[in-house]
Amino acid sequence: MFDPTSLLTIGATFLLAGLVKGVIGMGLPTVSLGLLTAVVGLPQAMALLIIPAFMTNLWQALVGGHLIDLLKQHWIFFLIATASVGLGVYFGKAIELSILSALLGIILVIYSVTNLLGISFVLSARQGRWSAPFFGATNGILTGLTGSFVMPGVPYLQALGLDRNQLVQAMGFLFTCSSLGLAIALWGNNRITSDLALLSLIGLAPAIIGMIIGQKIRHRLSEVQFRRVFFWSMLVIGLYIARKAI
Repeated sequence: MFDPTSLLTIGATFLLAGLVKGVIGMGLPTVSLGLLTAVVGLPQAMALLIIPAFMTNLWQALVGGHLIDLLKQHWIFFLIATASVGLGVYFGKAIELSILSALLGIILVIYSVTNLLGISFVLSARQGRWSAPFFGATNGILTGLTGSFVMPGVPYLQALGLDRNQLVQAMGFLFTCSSLGLAIALWGNNRITSDLALLSLIGLAPAIIGMIIGQKIRHRLSEVQFRRVFFWSMLVIGLYIARKAI
């Protein structure tokens, strides 16, 4: 299905995406979608990220010791974020591919700019509870439309005031649920072929290798500097994808 150059690009992309995730606890879907969309197109990129995203995020979700407490407090958000992915995939069939690609680029730009500018907001426990359905549904629909798991779910989790370890584990669980919901929705809508599923499985190995390397780098590299480079890179990729789609 793909030529050797494309296969090499896919492997290198997941290696890089896994490395980023290992260092800052997130970024595998964002990096892989951003790079692969520019190479193979958005529908194929969404299918390719399923297995590497699910397995690496499941690993992250199960480590930390906070999962039970997070589920007790935020189960509505996680449930709606997962269930609504199918709506995004369904609606996405009626939208031109160029518009979906542009939407992905815009999401990457917004995500990068808000982080580079340090923009954040705070939600009280009560505000977090009543706004959970909105943020969950929005995150799920955008995941189904673009394959990006981060907006607005990650800012919502950050706004709840979770400590660093809780936040990393909560993001891992959100991304695990999102990738599972995306896989089910894409399969149900005949968007995953056997070739894409095989390539996604092959991409798991470089993703895990990159994640292990990234975890080792985390202890040696300034996270602030790395995050700055990461978000600037995502900004450039987002602008490129949006410009190419328009």
